[in-house]
Amino acid sequence: MGLTIGIDVGGTKIAAGVVDEHGTIGARTHRDTPADSADGTAAAICDAAAELIAEHEIEAVGIGAAGFVSSDRSTVLFAPNLAWRDEPLGARVSETLNIPVVVENDANAAAWGEFAFGAAKDVEHMLCLTVGTGIGGAVVSDGEMLRGAHGVAAELGHMRVVPGGHRCGCGSRGCLEQYASGRALVREGRAQAESGSIAAAQMLSVCGITDPAQLTGPMITEAAMAGDPCAVELLEDLGRWLGEGLASLATMFDPTLIVIGGGVSAARDLLMKSAEIAFEKVLPAKSNRPHPTFTLALLGNDAGLIGAADLARRPAPVQALAR
Repeated sequence: MGLTIGIDVGGTKIAAGVVDEHGTIGARTHRDTPADSADGTAAAICDAAAELIAEHEIEAVGIGAAGFVSSDRSTVLFAPNLAWRDEPLGARVSETLNIPVVVENDANAAAWGEFAFGAAKDVEHMLCLTVGTGIGGAVVSDGEMLRGAHGVAAELGHMRVVPGGHRCGCGSRGCLEQYASGRALVREGRAQAESGSIAAAQMLSVCGITDPAQLTGPMITEAAMAGDPCAVELLEDLGRWLGEGLASLATMFDPTLIVIGGGVSAARDLLMKSAEIAFEKVLPAKSNRPHPTFTLALLGNDAGLIGAADLARRPAPVQALAR
């Protein structure tokens, strides 16, 4: 298959691009996301794709959507930040554009971009975590995306790590993303600042603010990279949670490579070193099993778009076709 279109649907922006078989993005376009309207979001997706189709020979469209996607890669069963509930998105877009369309979970799409063209292009077994405001996850095993019986596998950020812990947006308590995400980083940073900590006050000064409510994840990351002790400690603590969670995940999936992406990964070694130390410390049977390698994602914000476009070239899984 030649050119395909990848579409990454975010809460505020829909990014679309023409992608070739080597993962190279040609033309791009974008639209605002009308997040409170399923019809409006579908129309914006179609409009962006139609603009690109008018100028290129396109063979299929792949859409990365934040939410649960059915195993046949057509229906968005649930989206936490968009007005999608059992939304037949693939069929709607395909009928409008008269072209094949597949829908994929956005974390799966981003992970596939890294697997096919990025940090994991030379392996067959990969575990990927996207550490941003929350945590997205995906698993590739034997070169195939793990989707599960209903298409909703590998919600890795919602593995429970603290029984009765912080309430999560999923409705549960103690999920990994409540301790190892950008949201957790900001929560802990603000708590330290509000406690009257001298070190946290210094961190606020480095960030150029006085009100803890103004503190953001990127501010903490930049302060840490500038050497602020409080910010460094916050990121190292987050990395510890991340590494301990990954140790549990490694016992389940036995990856060759663990890829870390998302906005928090901008901290690079400040995050990765503490994650690797914690991982090695708590990994079960660590002296008797091969250890995966850790690496940072390479494709940045383009990973989801590139991955969705490439997945559009690939047939639906056999189990999905048989349902």
